Amino acid sequence: MNGAFLYQLLADLLLVIHALFVAFVIFGFAAIVGGMALRWSWAKNFWFRLLHLLAIGLVVAETWFGTICPLTSWENDLREAAGSVTYSETFIQHWLQRLIFFDFPQRFFTLTYTLFGALVLITWILMPPRLPGPKRDARPSA
Repeated sequence: MNGAFLYQLLADLLLVIHALFVAFVIFGFAAIVGGMALRWSWAKNFWFRLLHLLAIGLVVAETWFGTICPLTSWENDLREAAGSVTYSETFIQHWLQRLIFFDFPQRFFTLTYTLFGALVLITWILMPPRLPGPKRDARPSA
C-alpha cells in the first residue's frame, strides 16, 4: 500500500466521521425533541444531551471565532499529502454548495449555527435532561 493511497483512505475516513458528527448534531436534536414529545425516557438522558449540547457549542464557537473545524483541516492536510484536491471553504459550505449548487456567504452559516445552538439550549430549559444519579421514586414516603 503506497503513502498516497493511505493518506487518501484516511482523508475519506475522516470525511465519514465528520459527516457522522454533522448527522449527530442535526438528527440528535430532532430525536431529542421527538423523544420528548413522545415521552420517551431516553430523550432526557443527561449524558446524551450534554454531548449534543457540547457538539453544537463547538460548532457555534468555531464560527464565531472564524476558525476552520479541525476535522476539515485534518482532512485537507491528508488530501494534500495524498496529492489530492482540498476544500477552499468549510466542510458544510463545500458539501452544501455541491448538493444544492448555491454558494452561501459565511455570515449565513454563522447565523444558522448560532440559531440552531440557541434552539438546543432552549430545549435544555424547556425540556431539561434528567440528572444522573439514583432513580427517585415519585411516590411520597409514608
